[in-house]
Order: sequence, then structure tokens, then C-alpha cells
Amino acid sequence: MSADLRHRRRVGALLALPGAALLLALLILPSIAVLALSFTDYQFGMPGAAFVGWRQYAALGSDAGLRNSLVNTALYVAIVAPVSIGGALWLAVLLQGQGRLRPLFQTVFFLPVTATLVAMATAWEVVLHPSFGIANTALSSLGFERVRFLTDPSTALGTLAAIGVWKMLGYNILLFLAGLATIDRQLYEAAALDGANRGWSRFTLVTLPTLAPVTLFVTVITLIRSMSEFETVAVLTQGGPSGATEMLLYTLYQQAFRYFDVGAAAALAVVFLLLVGVLSILQVRLFDRGGAHG
Repeated sequence: MSADLRHRRRVGALLALPGAALLLALLILPSIAVLALSFTDYQFGMPGAAFVGWRQYAALGSDAGLRNSLVNTALYVAIVAPVSIGGALWLAVLLQGQGRLRPLFQTVFFLPVTATLVAMATAWEVVLHPSFGIANTALSSLGFERVRFLTDPSTALGTLAAIGVWKMLGYNILLFLAGLATIDRQLYEAAALDGANRGWSRFTLVTLPTLAPVTLFVTVITLIRSMSEFETVAVLTQGGPSGATEMLLYTLYQQAFRYFDVGAAAALAVVFLLLVGVLSILQVRLFDRGGAHG
């Protein structure tokens, strides 16, 4: 190995060192600590902890509260993911041809992404208040009964899901717009020569197949973000009413900071990270498969 090559490798290693140190301090070491805590009965304020093996994980399987939060999380994801992905794709296709108005529409749809999540949730609390909220005031003026959006178990989760769609729509629209901008116009011209002159046929034969990698990325990101919902629940419902909106990360928070059961919270965090990891690996595998066949 030449001296010049050794020098360049040393320089490269030195340049990578700060990033590697941050990765170690902010991701790897905390993950190891959480994994270690999940095998203990550690609680905040206790002087020590005992090793309990897989007991925390076994307890998760028999926890009725956790099952409730898993069901709520699954329902939330089942509403938010398809609507925010399909709606974003539809709106992105519409916005693509808006010309001068496109930047304005992009700003309007992307505004929820730039807003502070807690401030945004507080604003929704004002809008949906059962007595003086804007939504109920409008319903009353039209002759309809007031709706307890956040305090009725039958409507609370659906209301949070609607807020989740509103929150994720703008980010997904921008991703789809970026994907649409990369499509070669000659593909549409070739499709027109083959008889695909209508909008729907152009969309199904050219737009959708070409956007497949972007759609995969948007799908995985949306699934992870919707599974990770916390701020809206914490600010608007605190898991209520009667546990109707308690979701996975809020249950984790409750275990750690309300019941101080750090061991159980760590076990739940490991399960959550495994779910996210499976989705991420699936995304990489599908991307690689698409590249191999592309």
C-alpha cells in the first residue's frame, strides 16, 4: 500500500470520526441501554435493578392495556396510511399542472409539516372543543347537533386519524411531486402512440409504474410515522376517553413516566423498534429488487 493511499485513508477516517461518535452516542449506546433495561425490573427512584430475563416480554403478551393500544394503533394506521398516501398522490397529480398557482398550493399543503406538533395539536383542541369550538359552532349554525369529537369513544380515534391525515398529507404530496418531476415526458408521448390518450390510461400505464419506488418510500415512511403517533394523543386526549385513543408510544410513555416501570417501557420500546426495523428492511429489500429488475 502506497504512502499516499494510507494518508488518504487516515484523513477519511478522521473526517468520519465525528459522525461515528455521534452515531455511537445518540443511537447505538442508547439502543444497547434500552435492550439491557428490558431484561430488568428497574424502576425510577429505585437504587438498583434485578435481572428478570424474558419476564417483561412475557408480561407484554398478557397485558390487556397493551392489546388495546395495539388495536388502536392498528386502526389508526389503517385509516391514516391509505388516505394520506392515496390522497397525496391524487393531489400531487392535480398540482403538477397548476402552473403559477403550484407554489401557493404547495405552501398551503406543506404548512402542517412546518408547524410545531404541540402547537398544532393545541389549535385542533380549540377547533374541536365541544362547547365553543369552531367545528361545533358551524354545525350548530347549520342546525346539526354538537359532536363530542374528542370526548366520545366512538368518535375520538377517528378524529385523531383525520388530524393525522391532515398532518402527513403535505409531506407526502411534496415527495410525489418530486417523483412526478423526474418522469420523462417522452414516456407519455410513447404511450399516446400506443393509444393511451386519456388521463386514466396515462396514469395507470406510465405514472404509477414509474412512481413505484417513490410510492414504496412514501408508504414505509407513512407507516412508521403513523405508528409513532404520540404528540396528538398526549395533547388532545391523553389516551382517553376510556382508553379509546391510547396508542403504542403513549402506552410506552405512561409505563415509563407515570408508573415509573422502566423495565416494561424498555421492553415495549424494543418491540416497537423491531417493528420499525422490519419495515425498514422490507423497504430496502423491495428497493433492491426493483433496481435488479429495473
